[in-house]
Amino acid sequence: MTLDKFRPVAERMLVPFVRTADRLGLTPNSVSVLSLVVAGAAAAAFVVGEPLWYAVGGALVLANGWLDLIDGALAREQGVASDGGDLLDHVIDRYADLIIIGGLAAGVENFALGFLAVTGVLMTSYLGTQIQAVGLGRAYGGLVGRADRLVLITIVGFIAAIVTGPVVAGYGVVELLLVFFAVVGHLTAFQRFWGAWSDLE
Repeated sequence: MTLDKFRPVAERMLVPFVRTADRLGLTPNSVSVLSLVVAGAAAAAFVVGEPLWYAVGGALVLANGWLDLIDGALAREQGVASDGGDLLDHVIDRYADLIIIGGLAAGVENFALGFLAVTGVLMTSYLGTQIQAVGLGRAYGGLVGRADRLVLITIVGFIAAIVTGPVVAGYGVVELLLVFFAVVGHLTAFQRFWGAWSDLE
């Protein structure tokens, strides 16, 4: 399950947004920073934990993902793509993941579940880069990529605005999403580790 394979389609849709950002004098780095601000606003909406604010948070998460696509496309459009910009983009993405998932956990007051979810997400990313560091190339395999997570959070944000009570085993839709991220994240991290370990032997 990954939306990354649809990136070429999304990039074609980005063209008018990229051109607008360029005309406004925005740089790829400024768009990256803006995406982090939007992630913070989404987290704040989730912390409120009320139906309307879940919908607002979902919309802001979608905006965060869109801006994350625009910064790279804008860098290519302006001919300023660089390793430094790529580094900044990845760091901001990780902070955005932390902030958004932390906001979800705070909204339902389940920090233990939030911890498991965010560590699963971060370990998945860490294993991808660490495998590259030992010379095996960047690992992108797994069930859920960042694009998938953002879409799922957006959808759940809108659902949480309508379905406010427990759904399964006393858990609401937000808590079920955190469980999903925790399980899939750690399974993906282990999958990447095991695959790399086997290749190194």
